[in-house]
Amino acid sequence: MAVFALLVFCAIWFMRWDWLPKYALRLVAGIWQTLLMLFSTAIVGFLFAVPIGLVQVTGPRLLAWPAKIFCTVIRGTPLLLQLWLLYYGLGSIFAQYPEIRSSFLWPYLRQAWPYGFAALTISFAAYEAEVMRGAFAGVPRGELEAARAFGMGRFTMFRRIWLPRAIHRALPTLNGETVLQLKSTPLVATITVIDVYAVVSRIRQDTYLTYEPLLLLALIYICLTGGLVAAFRFFERRIPTRRA
Repeated sequence: MAVFALLVFCAIWFMRWDWLPKYALRLVAGIWQTLLMLFSTAIVGFLFAVPIGLVQVTGPRLLAWPAKIFCTVIRGTPLLLQLWLLYYGLGSIFAQYPEIRSSFLWPYLRQAWPYGFAALTISFAAYEAEVMRGAFAGVPRGELEAARAFGMGRFTMFRRIWLPRAIHRALPTLNGETVLQLKSTPLVATITVIDVYAVVSRIRQDTYLTYEPLLLLALIYICLTGGLVAAFRFFERRIPTRRA
C-alpha cells in the first residue's frame, strides 16, 4: 500500500494534468457510453444464455446441438473478428439493398453502435450459456424431485427452484465474466463507437501525452471493476444459503 501510495503521489506531482478539466465532460460521456454498452449487452446476453444453457441440459437434441455449435463457434473465434465481420461485413451488405436504406431501420443500421452491441451480446451469451449449462446440471436432482413430489408444474419448478439455484451457483463465475465483458468494451472503439477508451485515445492525439491519459484510463477501469465486484458480492450475500 505504501508503494502504491508513493506511485500515486509521483504521478500527481510530476506529471501533467492541466488537460483534465478541458476533457472532463468528454470523459464522463465516454464512461457513460461504456457502462451503457456493458450493462445492456450483459443483460440481453444473459437472457439469451439461460435458454441456450438450459436446452443443452434438458434437450431436445434438435435444439441442444445448435446451441452447442453456437457456443463452440463464438467461444472459438476472437471477439474483434466477430465485431469486424458484423460491422464491415454485414453492415456493407445492408448498404447494398435500397429496400433497407429506405426503411426506418437504416438510420440505426448505418451507425456503429448496433453492431458493437450485437457482437458483445452474442459473445456474452455464448460464454454465459456454458456457465449456465454447468449451473443447471449442478443443481441437485433431489431438490427437483422434491419439487415434483410437492406438485409443482415444470414452469413453477423452473422459476422457483431450478433457475434461482443455478444463478446462485453461477454468481461467482458471472462476476468474472462481467468483468471480462467490461474489459472487452474498448474493442467497440475500433468501429468508431465513442467510449471512454476512444476519448482517451483522442486525448493522447491532441495533447501528445502518453502516460497520463493511459494511467487515468487504468484508474477508471479499476474503479469500474471494483464497483462490479462489490455489487456481485452484495447480491451473493443477499441470497440465503443453507449452512451445515
